[in-house]
Amino acid sequence: MTNKKYILDKKHNLIETNLTIWAEFFEDINNTRVADDTVNEARVSTVFLGIDHQFGEGKPLLFETMIFGGKRDEEQFRYHTWQEAEKGHKKILEELGK
Repeated sequence: MTNKKYILDKKHNLIETNLTIWAEFFEDINNTRVADDTVNEARVSTVFLGIDHQFGEGKPLLFETMIFGGKRDEEQFRYHTWQEAEKGHKKILEELGK
């Protein structure tokens, strides 16, 4: 995990930035929400984290899908890009029965 901060441009490309710009970007939830759905008894939320959650070598993991409720409560999955996050979100919805 690094101390780098990221925001997204209008096409969801990553931009490395400073703390002030990063904090301003995160004031608007619409900048960070990839998808949010409910399927059966679970809520599936996918968001842009803006901070690298990669522990060890590899591309920065900046997006996260998390399941709230149901048999898979608190499972989480992380991704490098917006497109990977969208795909991962849809996969979890399918697995949960949507």
